Amino acid sequence: MKWFGAALILLCSTLYGLEQAKKLRDRPQQIRQLRVALQALEAEMLYGQTPLAQASENIAKQLEGAIGDMFACFAANLRARKQTAMDAWREALEAVWEETALKSGEREVLHQFGATLGTMDRSQQQKQLKLAQAHLEREELEAKETQLRYEKMAKTLGVLAGLLLVILFV
Repeated sequence: MKWFGAALILLCSTLYGLEQAKKLRDRPQQIRQLRVALQALEAEMLYGQTPLAQASENIAKQLEGAIGDMFACFAANLRARKQTAMDAWREALEAVWEETALKSGEREVLHQFGATLGTMDRSQQQKQLKLAQAHLEREELEAKETQLRYEKMAKTLGVLAGLLLVILFV
């Protein structure tokens, strides 16, 4: 029975380490998806003159995972017409935030961008889109550095922490 408990502890700590490593690996990918989505939103809104709800739906169809879900939720919120674009954006962001690997820096950039949605003319909106993309580019570089530095360590620490607990309990 002791060995079963020891194996369970080791398995759980290893899985936790792998999950933390996955979050480190997913973060740069999700930021890149956000940057691509904002570029597509810019093209749809400014050049295609597509309404914001339709543009968000188009983007959601192109993206997978939590970022696609966020744009789908945003489009649904806009279609409901019960709130402003800023409120719809914040609600969509909050609805899918736990599913993402994003950190507070990206959250702040997205909140600031959402505060400007639908409140400015086309040229000002384009400037805000470029600004958000620049901030996300900086966050992506930082996320890549963090991934390179800590991904392997998270995996290793998961296994080693499990081994330490097993040794302490046995």
